[in-house]
Amino acid sequence: MTDFNEIYSQYFKDVHKYVLSLSKNEAVAEEITQETFFKALKSIDKFNGTCKVYVWLCQIAKNTYFSYREKMKKYSYDSDIEERVDDVNLDNRLFITESAFEIHKALHNLDEPYKEVFTLRLFGELQFAQIAELFNKTESWARVTYHRAKIKLKEML
Repeated sequence: MTDFNEIYSQYFKDVHKYVLSLSKNEAVAEEITQETFFKALKSIDKFNGTCKVYVWLCQIAKNTYFSYREKMKKYSYDSDIEERVDDVNLDNRLFITESAFEIHKALHNLDEPYKEVFTLRLFGELQFAQIAELFNKTESWARVTYHRAKIKLKEML
């Protein structure tokens, strides 16, 4: 893994898509993705291979994004609306502004890891196997967690 250009070429789009799923903002996703690869380049010698490069990069991206959010909270009101729900009944309600706000509010109040798994699956368009890798869990765990998140959202609404 000494050729960083190869790593960058292979994983840039996937890491960018992951960050975009977290931030919901193209400019922020671009900035965080670039910073992720900069940090990875600086610490590539410390990568020990205990996980896949993609997982390592996503962990750096996730930490970078959350640090960015904390920094932004100091400067402005955090008005990020976290997610929307991909359920047929709930999806139809998104067209109504009040309903959409209720869904976003419920999703914002959802506990971890449900909120993140739901976000990664729906907005990050990650496969359950990829989500499982990020959490160092099984694919079955990712499926069950996603399903439970949907149930909790329906109950909240």
